[in-house]
Amino acid sequence: MKKVLVTGGAGFLGSHIADALTDKGYEVLIFDRVKSSHIRDNQKMVMGDICDFDSVSAAVKGCDIVYHLAAEADIAASAKDPHRTIDLNVGGTLNFLKACVEHKVERLVFASTIYVYSELGSFYRISKQTCEKLIEEYAREFGLRFSILRFGSLYGPRANAFNGIHNMIRQAVETGKIVRQGDDEAVREYIHVKDAADLCVKILGPEYENSHLIITGPQRSTIKELMALIDEIFNHRIEIIYKEGIDKAHYKLTPYSYNPQSARRITPDLFYDMGQGLLEVIEDIKHSEKGQE
Repeated sequence: MKKVLVTGGAGFLGSHIADALTDKGYEVLIFDRVKSSHIRDNQKMVMGDICDFDSVSAAVKGCDIVYHLAAEADIAASAKDPHRTIDLNVGGTLNFLKACVEHKVERLVFASTIYVYSELGSFYRISKQTCEKLIEEYAREFGLRFSILRFGSLYGPRANAFNGIHNMIRQAVETGKIVRQGDDEAVREYIHVKDAADLCVKILGPEYENSHLIITGPQRSTIKELMALIDEIFNHRIEIIYKEGIDKAHYKLTPYSYNPQSARRITPDLFYDMGQGLLEVIEDIKHSEKGQE
């Protein structure tokens, strides 16, 4: 049984990847600064800081594969505090690169973003572009094998507060309205987080070694269409409010304006229906609210 380390494994995508790996028979070790509320009995937890090399090295030792997801992923937060973003995202990644080489890890799987193609995304995008180049150079200099995954628009249970769909549905549940700033014709290709997690395990196949992959879904819709679907699920009781102004941090139709290493697109053959996925998010939000009472 191969041992896999998942950094940021207490978070949204990381916890689902940890579960998908466990379901496929891998021994899973979760590395995060907070204890996971989703950890299974057959998974192990290590509390640590990605900026502390000694902690990173100790966690990586003995692992066959490392999934590195831990990072500042909030674009708004990265814009407000670029120094912290670079320290966490770039500095933390350098620690894992060094540890993976020292402990002869078979493959590093790195969570990037489709914003690497863009001039949007603020310092979050810059940090991911930098990390990708560092990984590519480590592969050339030290023979590190890798898979770089550029994620599109994820949604589903366990999402954080700045996740787009989670934010919309939480507003609908708590206030009966959705307030949206930005272009309602902006287009996204949504993928359910569990479908994404399954693809993250699939890419461990040898054909995906030393590759750049776009992980996104087949469900393409405008923000306007998405909010209409949410309103319909709530029996047309949701007030939808569009605020004036442009969301400068996010793309409208495509992120493509920068030209990094080209990537192949990988999508699930079977996938969660958007409507069913939204119902799952609603239940997750309502369940979390009951737990806080």
